[in-house]
Amino acid sequence: MELEDFVNRLCERIIAYMQSAEEPGKLVEYSPAESLSKITDVHLPLEGHGADAVFDDIDEFLRHCVKTNRPEFMNPLWGGLSPAGFAGEVITALTNTSMYTYELAPFATLIEQAILKRMGELVGFSGGAGTLATGGSNGNMLGMLCAREVAFPSSTHRGIDGTKMAAFVSAESHYSVLMSANVIGIGHRNLFKIACDEDGRMRPDALMEEIQRARSEGLTPFCVVSTAGTTVRGAFDPLVEIGEIAHQEGLWHHVDAAWGGSAMFSGSLSRLMEGVEFADSVCWDAHKMMGLPLICSAFLVKQADVLAKVCAHGNVAHYLFHESSKDHDLGRYSLQCGRRNDALKLWLAWRECGDAGWAALVENYVALADHLESKVNEHGNLEMMSSRTWTNVCFRYVPTAIGMDSNELNSELRARLMRNADFMVSRSNIGEEVVLRSVISNPGITQRTLDAFVEEVLRIGNDIEQGLPRES
Repeated sequence: MELEDFVNRLCERIIAYMQSAEEPGKLVEYSPAESLSKITDVHLPLEGHGADAVFDDIDEFLRHCVKTNRPEFMNPLWGGLSPAGFAGEVITALTNTSMYTYELAPFATLIEQAILKRMGELVGFSGGAGTLATGGSNGNMLGMLCAREVAFPSSTHRGIDGTKMAAFVSAESHYSVLMSANVIGIGHRNLFKIACDEDGRMRPDALMEEIQRARSEGLTPFCVVSTAGTTVRGAFDPLVEIGEIAHQEGLWHHVDAAWGGSAMFSGSLSRLMEGVEFADSVCWDAHKMMGLPLICSAFLVKQADVLAKVCAHGNVAHYLFHESSKDHDLGRYSLQCGRRNDALKLWLAWRECGDAGWAALVENYVALADHLESKVNEHGNLEMMSSRTWTNVCFRYVPTAIGMDSNELNSELRARLMRNADFMVSRSNIGEEVVLRSVISNPGITQRTLDAFVEEVLRIGNDIEQGLPRES
């Protein structure tokens, strides 16, 4: 097959997929794993099928994938499609470079440095450092590694006895902090979960109590992880108060702003991030609220030398790193060696819309979440399950039938939403209560989308109450 023909056939499918977001249709042709495995072919052949078969396989993949570009997709903390970001992904794959040395990626290096500098300025880290990481989970791990290095100098080289260390996180923090505790060597049991207030925000008084308790047990507190935009409720921990405690107690303060960092663009919403400038490190995912294709995540640190120590490679890679390019070899500030160019897509999108465009996007998402909350409050069969400041809308269907279990009803309601594939939201828990969590982070979402979603929830909830079976 000629190269031009191959590219043209590929472009036809790309255009068709992008246009499908504006046409009637379902998010996915839902099939349980057992059924899908029987109707699809994923085996790896001994002899190749040839170039023509590539397009049959692409068609099959697109037929069964979740259409995350559609406005009805409101499940995780990301969604939609950024054309500029997509263009960056294509060019990144086309040029196929790695980001460890300047000589391999000269222009890409300057782009990544410019992005990290600007994001650092936004959070108040002028003069700091950073790296693009594999996601907020990796960013949280880097923050805790930096904290470990500061509290226990040279631990990166000599190792540690993590059984005597203590870190502190919100009870509603992202699960990645547990993985980070494992990786950095302190274990899950030395990760203290701090009680939250009724709005899902870490309580500073409870943090202080737990720090004192850890010390009374012979442990050495070294790190506090705050959350700016929790996964379920979208709550923002009180960064000023937590930062003051961390400074007073000599602890590293890392802020997980993977979800909420984009509030920094908005004059009216940046108050949610007040105090982040006093933190020691921050992670911030551009693939979430900013809508870039996965993965596009930044880790930012106020003290550049700390990140360099954590990522030190002992100068053994003489085949890569040389003194002449020391200031521009990004591999010196990353745990990764091979690392794709995730900066280009963010740079192209940022150049397209500017800070003002990001601000307008974020503010529109919050306004849409306000609209959805108001629609929930209009109906007696729906109720909000938490206060909200961000774009997470946590609510449930309230049965009118006496004695009907609300958790069972809402679990079934979400299962039917998933099977119908007209809308996709997540099933979450707040305390013991099952809730429907709709997240607004998809540029295709409109008030009309949300109105239709509420009507669908009401229809399915009523069907369940009436004992009607699932649609076939």
